[in-house]
Amino acid sequence: MSGVVTVPELLDGHTVLDIECLDRIYLNGYVPKLQVGGQVVTFLHDHLGMPIVSPAVFEQIGTRFRQAVARFAENNDIPMIKFKKGIRKATVMEPLLRRAARAGRSRVVAIGWAQEFQLVWTARKRDTDPAKPPQFSFAKTERRVTCYYFYVWDEFWGAGFIKVCAYFPYPVKVWLNGHEHSKQAAARAGIGFIELSNGFACCDDPDGLQLICDRLGPGDIQAFFDRWAAVIPVPFTPADRAAGYWWELSLRQIEVSRTIVFDAPRQARAFFEALIADNLDLGRPENVEVLFKRDPRGRKPKDQGAGGAFKTAIDRRCDGVTINAFWRHSRVKQYLKDGRALRIETVVNSPDDLGCQRRICNLPELQARARAVNARLLHTEKVGQGCVFDSPAFARISQPSLTGDGRRAPGLRFGDPRAQALAGALANMLCAVTGITNKSLRALMTGLLGTAYGINQASYDLGRLARNGLIARVPHRNLYTLTPDGLRFAIFYTKVHDRLLRPLMAGDQPQAPPALRQALRTIDREVSMRIAAARLPAAA
Repeated sequence: MSGVVTVPELLDGHTVLDIECLDRIYLNGYVPKLQVGGQVVTFLHDHLGMPIVSPAVFEQIGTRFRQAVARFAENNDIPMIKFKKGIRKATVMEPLLRRAARAGRSRVVAIGWAQEFQLVWTARKRDTDPAKPPQFSFAKTERRVTCYYFYVWDEFWGAGFIKVCAYFPYPVKVWLNGHEHSKQAAARAGIGFIELSNGFACCDDPDGLQLICDRLGPGDIQAFFDRWAAVIPVPFTPADRAAGYWWELSLRQIEVSRTIVFDAPRQARAFFEALIADNLDLGRPENVEVLFKRDPRGRKPKDQGAGGAFKTAIDRRCDGVTINAFWRHSRVKQYLKDGRALRIETVVNSPDDLGCQRRICNLPELQARARAVNARLLHTEKVGQGCVFDSPAFARISQPSLTGDGRRAPGLRFGDPRAQALAGALANMLCAVTGITNKSLRALMTGLLGTAYGINQASYDLGRLARNGLIARVPHRNLYTLTPDGLRFAIFYTKVHDRLLRPLMAGDQPQAPPALRQALRTIDREVSMRIAAARLPAAA
């Protein structure tokens, strides 16, 4: 019988490259001085010198911008493509971008346009004296307006686009890819590499490549935007920009990835077989998930409509496997890349999910926190198949003991329903990634115990977990993180109970594997023969 393959063995002995890099970068561009109605009045009256503040100028600026785009496309022989509903924009532009990449020259490749809903300024005429000049109030409303996508190929970034709305206040979107930037930088530095689709398969200088990925920051992104904003038509004039009416960039969606390349495709498949075997129950259902009704960090989401479900899911509906951990607006996903690499990505759809602000200058802090999330997820999976719970640790945790300062630490007896439920709650993937609070523990324990579980019970259990060294409180917060012993406790208790004892105890049931039932019948027959030989009476 061949040995069982474990995740730690594959990660420690069969990897050829381990790279952390920004992946998808999607940014908002907004004008700070046009965010409230009073600023709109200031722009029209003080800056443009309009004696009557009228929204008619919005259409004038928009018309001028649309005409400038048409002239720019005609003068530079740039195709203008209308995006059709239901067809992916990337699919339409991919052949043109690939042709531009082969040419290797920075240029605007194509201009796409579509009618889309955008949050823009609209005006309402106030009820005033008809004999006096009209007055308007301004409010932001979603309207269907024209948006232009300037797809470019950049010598530093590869493919990207800048999307500009043609209506006031002209919001902007910027899309870039960190892996493509790192590929261009590695090529300029003379570092040889073989590509994955959106990644690296191997590299002559892994340390040098990681340094390139680490250097990518807000300055590079701002330089890209400034460079192309000076090339493409924009609604704002040089006088507008000099007066401070210009875009600032903020973080909309950031993907921070870690790619671990295996030395052979079969090792990559073995990794996921080991991972799936450790995360799916018998029957291998298509989708397994644990739903949360509350924020794992114990706070209500700012957006109540978008912050409802927090779940861990393993999906196997396609050729590969994708493991997702969701919380609030963001998620961590894990999948095979091109059949030979493990890709872990933290997809941050709202920087607030990781406690960061949105301005682009906060990107390094966001990236560091997202990389820590990726590392915790991988560490959890390694411990899940490589944990060893030594006898002293087991004895200390399973029985009452005293802490170093003389306080009593209640035991967590193996097999006790509440202790087992606590282990199951701590073994949840989200707890390892985001931490645990009184509120999130109550949500998990209520589901695991099947009975009411109150705030006092949660406080007591958090206290005994902390005194046993299984969790540690984050300073100045009501948030706890798992310690290494806590992770081993959670996984050991859960695995031994659910994967070993429960199947053995149900060995005489029809759903038990035939080999297990046969082995237990052999043991039962042998024990019965020894009882008879000892001439011990049978129970009445």
